[in-house]
Amino acid sequence: MTASVHTSTALSWLDGDAQRRRDAGLQRVIRPRTDTTALLDVASNDYLGLAHHPAVRAGAHAAIDGWGCGSTGSRLVTGTTTDHEALEDELAEFVGARSGLVFSSGYTANLGAVTALAGAGSLIVSDALVHASIVDAARLSRARVSVAPHRDVAAVVDALASRSEARALVVVDSVFSADGDLAPLRELYAAARRFGAVLLVDEAHGLGVRGRGGRGLVEECGLAGAPDLVVTATLSKALGSQGGVVLAEPAVREHLLHAARTFVFDTALAPAAVGAARAALRVLRAEPDRAHAVLRHADRLARALGRSEVPESAVVPVVLGDPDAAVRAAERCRANGVLVGCFRPPSVPRGESRLRLTARADLTDDDIATVGDVVTSAVAAV
Repeated sequence: MTASVHTSTALSWLDGDAQRRRDAGLQRVIRPRTDTTALLDVASNDYLGLAHHPAVRAGAHAAIDGWGCGSTGSRLVTGTTTDHEALEDELAEFVGARSGLVFSSGYTANLGAVTALAGAGSLIVSDALVHASIVDAARLSRARVSVAPHRDVAAVVDALASRSEARALVVVDSVFSADGDLAPLRELYAAARRFGAVLLVDEAHGLGVRGRGGRGLVEECGLAGAPDLVVTATLSKALGSQGGVVLAEPAVREHLLHAARTFVFDTALAPAAVGAARAALRVLRAEPDRAHAVLRHADRLARALGRSEVPESAVVPVVLGDPDAAVRAAERCRANGVLVGCFRPPSVPRGESRLRLTARADLTDDDIATVGDVVTSAVAAV
């Protein structure tokens, strides 16, 4: 599909915006996948290698056979099936939460949870590098927002200690998507408890990778089921499906049923995605080493790139700084059979454009060696 040309003077400003993106090396192109076997994929978030797993595909097919393709309405009208509720119970039990509520995506789960738990007259304290869905949720909440420097617990404490608002919500990713580093969850939870705040943790990149058998960083830190703690997660990464979930105390779930607009007014998650997610969770329970394999492979991938530091997650970044250099390196990788992620502003701060590589449980030693050779050569060439 080719780029369109503006057809009215009222939209002529779009041409200027497009030119500025091109000048900054930030123009993006949608590139559909074709033959998935043609490229060695270290760009996707399919950390456990479950998106094409036979049992997961069978789970999706069975759900379609039972419920049809569409969910037909919002969760509060016709969209909730017994499979939706079973998935909620199974996810909550797996991570050690008391209840769960499934949304149509991880994005809508964050929007719904943050806006429902914070509003005008409350404070949100947010890590500077949280996912865009949390940034958008904070803006929409009408709460006062204090952005703390990345992983700076002291700044969070200062913001909570000096607040005048009665309610406060601290929001953070457990695993940060671009760098792959971990949030100091124990310290943040202690700070939130000390000052009567709620801690909301997005486990999008932690579920299936960190914790006992992939139960997430919250579980790994001994915080599973803790009071005044809310966990969000996506089903579209390690579980190879689609959708999002909020995991928390039953009172939070009940509140979200009424106050989370992305739950009340959005069409429910499609049955196929529910069936696939349930099947993926069963595979992970039966094969917990998949989670540990991700971290082992991330370590091998980093060493193949000449890195000495051990990755804390599936994410292995190669920071190049210049966005054009990152694009050229990614294209060289693709031309040599390796698909890598290419992150530029606003996905990362200015000056930190990068290749983003992700380890998967199903990578082989030969795969990792190939990635190391191709990426090292591509980076040297730019």
